Amino acid sequence: MEKIEKKNNAVTFEVVFVGRSNVGKSTLLKNLTGRNVRTGKRPGVTLKPTHLYFDDFLITDMPGFGFMSGVTKEKSEDVKNNIVQYIEEHADRIFLAVQVIDGPAFVEIVERWDAREEIPIDLELHDFLEEMEIIPIIAANKMDRVKEDEKDALLNDVVEIFGYEGNWKESGALVAPVSARGGDIRPLVSHLKNEFHKMKRDDLFKHFK
Repeated sequence: MEKIEKKNNAVTFEVVFVGRSNVGKSTLLKNLTGRNVRTGKRPGVTLKPTHLYFDDFLITDMPGFGFMSGVTKEKSEDVKNNIVQYIEEHADRIFLAVQVIDGPAFVEIVERWDAREEIPIDLELHDFLEEMEIIPIIAANKMDRVKEDEKDALLNDVVEIFGYEGNWKESGALVAPVSARGGDIRPLVSHLKNEFHKMKRDDLFKHFK
């Protein structure tokens, strides 16, 4: 415990990975860093934050929100609240958030929420990150399941849902179409390195594949 506390106190720069259960956050992180991150086939395997320490740099895999197998609705709500609380408590050192979505399913998920006249948690979280002055990168995962000639239209819909104007490449949104299972994470690495460079933290490049 003392060793972990010492590591935590040394952290000056943090990136959090957030998103619904079973969107592939842990697999994406494993491919990104080469570190073993707990993964599972069932939604909701990650119930507590998982920390990857790199000197003064920390990557945190937050538990997935939304449906979780074997988890009560109340517990699911607690997990969501804990994510918000964690981000609020560490906002002074969290500079970037990678919001992972299921690219092929995202529009349908939002439409289901709209049909219930409810705001999707994804959009609430995105707005919350911006309010906390944390730069959000939208990692649209599982894009290997989308036909090549349909990808632009899908990503245009995604950025529109998040409130950006114009096509996804010119909207101002930081969007990274990736495939964690397929190993294609280059767009995300590019966005992370660009933001690190702006913050004069090129030294962090070495932690990514």
